[in-house]
Amino acid sequence: MKTKYTAWLFLAMFFTILSGCDKQETAEVKTTEGAYQIKLSDTKQVIKNFGASDAWACQFVGKNWPMEKRNKIADLLFSTEFDENGNPLGIGLSLWRFNIGAGSAEQGDDSDIKDEWRRAESFLNENGTFNWEKQEGQRWFLDAAQKHGVDQFVAFVNSPPVYYTNNGKAYSAPDNKANLKEEHIGDFAEFMVDVLAHFKSQGIDFDYISPVNEPQWNWDDAGQEGSSYRNTEIYKVVKELDQSITDKGLETKIEIPEAGKINYLYESADKPERGKQIQDFFSTSSELYLGDLTHVAKKVAAHSYFTTFPEDQMIEIRKSLVETIQATDPELEYWMSEYCVLEDNNIIKGGGRVLTMDPAIYIAKVMHYDLTVSNANAWHWWLAVSPYDYKDGLVYIENSQDDGGVYDSKMLWAMGNYSRFIRPGMQRVAVDTSTTTANDDILISAYTDQDKVVVVIINSSYDDQTIELDIDKEIPKGYNMYMTNPENNLGFMGEVDASSAVTLSARSVITLVSQD
Repeated sequence: MKTKYTAWLFLAMFFTILSGCDKQETAEVKTTEGAYQIKLSDTKQVIKNFGASDAWACQFVGKNWPMEKRNKIADLLFSTEFDENGNPLGIGLSLWRFNIGAGSAEQGDDSDIKDEWRRAESFLNENGTFNWEKQEGQRWFLDAAQKHGVDQFVAFVNSPPVYYTNNGKAYSAPDNKANLKEEHIGDFAEFMVDVLAHFKSQGIDFDYISPVNEPQWNWDDAGQEGSSYRNTEIYKVVKELDQSITDKGLETKIEIPEAGKINYLYESADKPERGKQIQDFFSTSSELYLGDLTHVAKKVAAHSYFTTFPEDQMIEIRKSLVETIQATDPELEYWMSEYCVLEDNNIIKGGGRVLTMDPAIYIAKVMHYDLTVSNANAWHWWLAVSPYDYKDGLVYIENSQDDGGVYDSKMLWAMGNYSRFIRPGMQRVAVDTSTTTANDDILISAYTDQDKVVVVIINSSYDDQTIELDIDKEIPKGYNMYMTNPENNLGFMGEVDASSAVTLSARSVITLVSQD
């Protein structure tokens, strides 16, 4: 992510008071005529996981903060347990992204990265040896994720180690080129594989390695670790990395291209040599074809930044993505591998920490369209833990490297309406809205496996709504209802009979889970 954050000027609780509450109006109950048809026989993509990353706060929280607060944060992110009243303790993330640092933290102020939180340690020493005691805080959260049952992991790299870069820094020069010396491409690949092999020996087997991150951005402002890459440069790195993984006998797959915006996957747009990445890397007619390499995953990854407004444009961009995948290689999966609120529009702005429902509704709608229009197999948030005055966190903390307050957000719990109950291996199914009166305030998606049916419903209006669901399968025991709204955090709301109308509270995200 490239946008600089504004400094946090107030403690989080004080800021929450200043930021105001969600819009309050006297709610009336509106009824949608007709039933939403859920067609379990009309299957779509398989959902692989929901995840978030450990950048950047986990390096301090996981090392310095009191164990009680670390465990509280880990429970909020990873737990699949319930309290005595049936309320989920956490959002049950099923994937964790681990940032392999480039060494800007060791450089300190000489790194030119002013914000200490956005520097990162490196396992690599200047003499080529490794110090596996580094990144202690991040390793704590990696272990915590595994102990909570997370079994899918991605290691991602923002910049090559500073010893391999052209400028000796973890950010690029303003030339739109990879900040990686040509003679060190092989060394960079071996470095990544050595890290993967070490963690495998410690019981953490990374499913994927992502060697580049948002290669379309120049990364020349010293705001964080990062490197631009042209497609020709990505090709060279991936070829070397694939061979190094083979030589080491690992099974980790390579995740590419982590495009900074979805449309860079299928068009050049304003980034010549850095766009049209599906065609360049996965078309058999391309000189940069990588789809036949042993360890390149059959998927493309991109970030939903700057493609979420206006709503009709959000939908069209995602349709174009699907069309390009179908025309190039229909077997490719699509992973939405990073998002938080960066864009400023007339509905939402990235700046300002807001723990209440307005950003949560916005995020839920982005998730809905990513899952139902672009057929995303995975969906990942950016900062799992944030100290910033920004809409970038699931869990927020005070800007202290040693201790402070911990605050959950409605964005956390709204994501949990998806991540907690749509488990890996479930499959999205069609929802036909043509048999209902038009209601743009309600969005519905549905998922199933052999045992359960999960329905996620967003009511973005300021009125309560009543709807009916018609499902092509008998649900004899009905549903358990979980709701995130101004008063509830993924709270258990009781049982709902499968044949009954469902009342949706104003400004809510609701999940219905069929009972066993």
